[in-house]
Amino acid sequence: MSLADKLKDKKVLVTGVTGFVGEALLHRIIGELPGTTVAAIIRPKGSLTGADRMAQLLRKDIFKPFYGEGTEYADAEALSAARIHVIDGDLADVPELPKDLDIVVHCAGDVSFDPPIHEAFTTNVLGTKSLLERIVETGQPVHYVHISTAYTAGRRRGAIPEAPVDHFVDWRIEAEAGMAMKSRIEEQSRSAPMLAKFRKEAEKLHRRAGHLTAAADTERRRTEWVAKRLVETGTERARSLGWTDCYTFTKALGERVVEEFSGKLPTSIVRPAIIESAVQSPHPGWIEGFKMAEPLILAYGRGELPEFPASPDSVIEIIPVDHVVGAICAVMATEPELSKPEYYHIGSGARNPLTFEQLYAGVRAYFSKHPFDLGERGAVRLPVWKFPGGDSVETMLRYGERAHKIADKIITTIPRGERTRKYARELDVQKRRLDFLRRYMDLYSEYAQAELQFIDDNVLALHNALEGDDKEKFACDTAVVDWQYYLQELHCPSVTESMRRLDVVRKKRNKALAESAGVLKKVEPSEAKVVAAFDMDGTLLSSNVIETYLWMRLPELDGPQRANEIGAMLRKLPKLIAAERKDRGTFLRTIYRRYAGADLEELNQIVDEILAEHVLERLSGAAVRRIREHRAAGHKTILITGAVRPLTRPLEPLFDEIVAAELAVDDRGRCTGFLSGPPLVGESRAAWLKHHARQTNIDLSKSYAYADSHSDLPMLSVVGNPVAVSPDVSLFRAARAARWQIVDWKTSSTPSRLELPGVNAR
Repeated sequence: MSLADKLKDKKVLVTGVTGFVGEALLHRIIGELPGTTVAAIIRPKGSLTGADRMAQLLRKDIFKPFYGEGTEYADAEALSAARIHVIDGDLADVPELPKDLDIVVHCAGDVSFDPPIHEAFTTNVLGTKSLLERIVETGQPVHYVHISTAYTAGRRRGAIPEAPVDHFVDWRIEAEAGMAMKSRIEEQSRSAPMLAKFRKEAEKLHRRAGHLTAAADTERRRTEWVAKRLVETGTERARSLGWTDCYTFTKALGERVVEEFSGKLPTSIVRPAIIESAVQSPHPGWIEGFKMAEPLILAYGRGELPEFPASPDSVIEIIPVDHVVGAICAVMATEPELSKPEYYHIGSGARNPLTFEQLYAGVRAYFSKHPFDLGERGAVRLPVWKFPGGDSVETMLRYGERAHKIADKIITTIPRGERTRKYARELDVQKRRLDFLRRYMDLYSEYAQAELQFIDDNVLALHNALEGDDKEKFACDTAVVDWQYYLQELHCPSVTESMRRLDVVRKKRNKALAESAGVLKKVEPSEAKVVAAFDMDGTLLSSNVIETYLWMRLPELDGPQRANEIGAMLRKLPKLIAAERKDRGTFLRTIYRRYAGADLEELNQIVDEILAEHVLERLSGAAVRRIREHRAAGHKTILITGAVRPLTRPLEPLFDEIVAAELAVDDRGRCTGFLSGPPLVGESRAAWLKHHARQTNIDLSKSYAYADSHSDLPMLSVVGNPVAVSPDVSLFRAARAARWQIVDWKTSSTPSRLELPGVNAR
C-alpha cells in the first residue's frame, strides 16, 4: 500500500510549518498526499495573524504549481481553505487543539546552537510538554512524531544506536534552574561592581559627549552582557553534563519529556543530522535561510576562512532536507505501540560518509570554477586548508584578536585624517571577520571534532518498505547521494546565488557611493522652519582651542612674555590633551583661565585688525558654499562653538546666530579668567538646539548639523540630517554605523598655516 493510501483521510497537525523542515513537509503533504489534510499552529507576528502568515507561505514559488493554471485550486487562499486549518498560537501558550487529529508532527523548536538558556528551555522542553498535554486533552490516540536531532547523543564517541539517550539528568530540575537564570543574571548585571564596570567602559568612550550619552551606552552594555551571559551559561551547563551546546542539551531533555508521555500517546522520535539543501524536492538545491554549513561555505568562498578546526578524516553528517521529509512521511504511516517509542536516525555517516577533507575539496573545486568577483581586485584567492588541528587554529585566532586590539588602540590615539579613517575602516572589516571566526569556531569546533556514527537501520528499513514509486517520492536512503555532485552542482550554487545577486547590488551601490563620496545631498527649501547648525574648530576651519588661544593672546605680549607663554603651553600640553579627552568642558575652562587680566575690547581689536584675515584664510571653501546654500534655501544658520566670542567675529556675516563661550569681565572690562556661563559642549549643544527649536517652532527632523568630533555626537543625533565633517575615528565609526553622511572639508594650504598671526605685526 502506498503512503498516500495509508495516510488518506488523516489530519496531521504540524508545528513549525513556517520553518525550513516544516515548509518542506507541508509541500510534500500537499503535493504527494492528496487525501491528507493539515492543521498548523502558527504564531501571529505583528499585525499578521497565523492565517496571514500561512497565506504568505503558500505564495512562495514552490507552492505555486499546486494552484496555478490547470490545477484544482485557483489561488493560495483556495488551497489553504481546502487543505489547511490554521490555529493561532505558539509553544509558549499552546492553544486548544482540534479533537479530530490523527497525527502530530512537532517540527517547531529553537534551532539556534547558542540560544539564551531560558529561551532554549521555553521552546525545546517546556513548549514540548505543553503541546503534549494539549494532545492528551483531545482524548484521541494521536500518533506523536517528535522531530529532534541526532546530536542529542552529546559528546559521546563511536556508534550511536536508534534508542533512548543514556543519561541521568532530571529535566524538571534543569528546566527550573534554566528558567531562573534570566532573573539571576539580570540581578547580577545590576550589582554595583558590574554597573561600575559598564559605566567606566562607556565613559571612556563617551565622556566627552556627555553623561546621558555615556548612560545610554552603559545600559546597552549591560543588556548585551546579560544576553551574552545567558548564552554562555547555557553552553557551559550543557558541556558540564556532556553535550556540545545548549541546543542539543535541551533537545535531549525534550526527548525525556516525550518519553514520559509515550505511555499515553503512540510516539516516534526522529533525529535528523545536519539538514541542508534538497536533492530533488521541492527542486534540486532548494534551501531557505542559512543553516549550519552555509556561513562557512560563503566565508571560504570569500577568502575569509583561512582554516577550520576539523580533522580531515572526520565525518560531517549532512542530510538533504528532502530525505528528512521523506523519512518523516514514512514515519507518519507507522503505528508504534504505547510505551514503546520508536527512534529514527536520519544521517549519512553510517553508510555514505562525507569527510571534512571531501567537503573541503568539493567546496574548493566549486569556487575554483565559479569564484566570487571582487571587481577591480579580481577573483577571490581561496585559502588552502592544511587541517593543523583545533589547538593550532585557536592559537592563530587568538593572535589575530590580540593584534587587532593593539592596532585599534593605536588608531584611536593618532591624529585624525583621511589615512587614519582608512585604517579604521580596514580595522573594522578585520574585526567583523575575527568576530565571525570566533563565533563559528566556538559553535562548530565541537561538531567538527565529533567522532559519532549514527546507526540508521530503522530509517533504512522504512525506505526498503516503501512500495512502487514511493521509493522515489519519499526516498530516505542517503547511500545514493553523490556528495561531490551534490556539493558542486546543487548545494554551493544554491547557497551562493543570493549572495551573488547581492554582490551585484552592492557593486552598484558602492560605485554610486564612490562617485558621490564627499558630495553632500542637495539642500532643498522646506515649508517647515529648518536650522543648519555648524561646529567651528575642525569643522569650518582647521584649528583647535590651544592654537586659537595663542592667536589671541600672543599679539598683546612682548617677546619674553610670548616665549614664556608658548613654553608654558608646551609643558602643559600632555595634561591638556588628557583633560580634553576626559571632559571637554573642564579642558576649555582650563585654557580660558589664561585669559585672566586680558582686556576684552583689546581682544576684539586684535581679532578685527590681525586675526580676521587669518581665520578666513583657514575657513574651508566647501563649508562656506554649504552655509550659503542653506541661507539660499531659507534655513537659519547657527554657529555653535566652544571658542570664545571674540574669535567668531570674522564669521558673523555667514550666520544668523552665533553661540560661543562668553568671557566674564570685571568692572574695568578685564577678563577674570572665568566664563559667564558653562561652555556649550557635548550634550549641552543638543539641549540648546532642542530648546531653541521649541521656542521658534523649528523642525529638527528636517534640520542639519555639521561637526567633526565624537563629543558632538549628541548634537548630530537630534537632527534629521547629520553630517560628520573630517571626523575623528570615534565619530567616523558612529556615523558609518548610523549611515550618516561623511565629508572631508579641506582648507587652503597657505604659508601662514604654520605661523602665529600678528606676532610680528605690532
